[in-house]
Amino acid sequence: MVEQSDRAPLLDWEEIPPPDPNQAAQPPPPEEQGSTEAEKSSQPAGRHHLPPATAVSTAVTYSPTRNVTAVVVSRDRSLQPARVSGFGVDRNLPFPCVPPRDQWEEKDQIVAVFVVTFDTRSGNMIEWCLPHDINLDGVEFKSMASGSHRITSDFIYFRKDNYFGLACFANMPVESELERGARMKSVGILSPSYTLLYRYMHFLENQVRHQLQNPGQYSPLEAFYEDKKAVLPPMGNGVVTSCPMWSVASINRCMHPEMKITHPAGCMSQFIQFFGEQIMVLWKFVLLRKRLLIFSPPPIGVVCYRVYCCCCLANVSIPGIGVSVPELRPFFYINIADISALETELSYVACTTEKIFEEKKRLYDVYIDNQNVKTHRSHLQQLLRLNAADKEKYRKLSEQRQMLLYSQEVDEDCTSNEEDLFILFFMELNNRIFQTLSEVAGSADPTLTADHVRAMGLDPQGDRSFLLDLLDVYGIDVALVIDNLCCS
Repeated sequence: MVEQSDRAPLLDWEEIPPPDPNQAAQPPPPEEQGSTEAEKSSQPAGRHHLPPATAVSTAVTYSPTRNVTAVVVSRDRSLQPARVSGFGVDRNLPFPCVPPRDQWEEKDQIVAVFVVTFDTRSGNMIEWCLPHDINLDGVEFKSMASGSHRITSDFIYFRKDNYFGLACFANMPVESELERGARMKSVGILSPSYTLLYRYMHFLENQVRHQLQNPGQYSPLEAFYEDKKAVLPPMGNGVVTSCPMWSVASINRCMHPEMKITHPAGCMSQFIQFFGEQIMVLWKFVLLRKRLLIFSPPPIGVVCYRVYCCCCLANVSIPGIGVSVPELRPFFYINIADISALETELSYVACTTEKIFEEKKRLYDVYIDNQNVKTHRSHLQQLLRLNAADKEKYRKLSEQRQMLLYSQEVDEDCTSNEEDLFILFFMELNNRIFQTLSEVAGSADPTLTADHVRAMGLDPQGDRSFLLDLLDVYGIDVALVIDNLCCS
């Protein structure tokens, strides 16, 4: 629901939660974690057994007419909420670990607001910002994508040091020789988290139009910053403390129409429809923590959503999994000014409008141009080929989606949505794989057989290379019976 703010009367728009307490809010995108270890070796120092705490079972249930739930069963058979990376807490859960709403609800944390303009003589430049002393070097290029002069409007997610940004761009024709017939501006914000940036999409869209029609009138932006500005910690290290991550035991929220447009989580179904079966190829690369770069000409906004969706494919709810591997963080939109930063990243997903990146092969492992997924790494070539197990998993995903759509149409069911289904599908898939590997690694005979591979939903022969890489990346100490795979 969109209403005018009662705290800052000069704001044009502000996203606020729906007033109906019986309607659950849409889950936010995954919360970013700390920075990756730049000096960490791409190969693990050695394999190790997974800790005993990981030997749990996870039950993920789906019904087209019922809630979708995920519950972890520990060794002592007690029920515990499953930790889903990046989601908030369902406020209606009975579990005692869930804190009151005012303790977990993420607060507004805007650290900067700015206006970027295109000057015919100087190029992109920061026209105005608050606070005045904040370092915005490079933001003028991140918030106005290369090639934007060919489109009328766009929105861009990006990363700036420890912060994430959202900017809305607009291009308006003007009768001015000085401006060469076009006035282009972007209005954006910075925050330590991207989970709440979508709330301000409408406000930024209105403000960029306001700036094009009335240049230099910053009162609404000043009021916005005073209303939403974050309080930096006493240490003054420039990093704003984010809200804590809490466990999740249910994802059964109803998505509102406006969220499907402005919220990154609203495009998961479009993302999977766009890539089709290739989603299983992306899933493997993401789980292996490879560096993924997506190219697209402007507009880049929907491609930023694809970056987020890629990161969602790696969700695991088993404790202890992934603590020793590079963290997969979204970079969102990047340009040539980010080259030095990308050189030290071990794992990321990003998008760009600059074709020159395709030639910078040292910066990425996987390059995605439209639906064309390719890699220049010879040992990853086999992962580009879909096998029978991949096609079967995609068939099951499509079947579940059709069941959900049918229930929504016939029964008018709004307790579940496609985003929940897709996220839980891949989370359950990942959990099954790591659960099996954990059990085998902790057994008297840590040997992975063809039966184990099939139980994980993988192809004993076609996924051999993927499994070998997975064992190396996650440091799992099991022996793979390679000789028996081809004849099993």
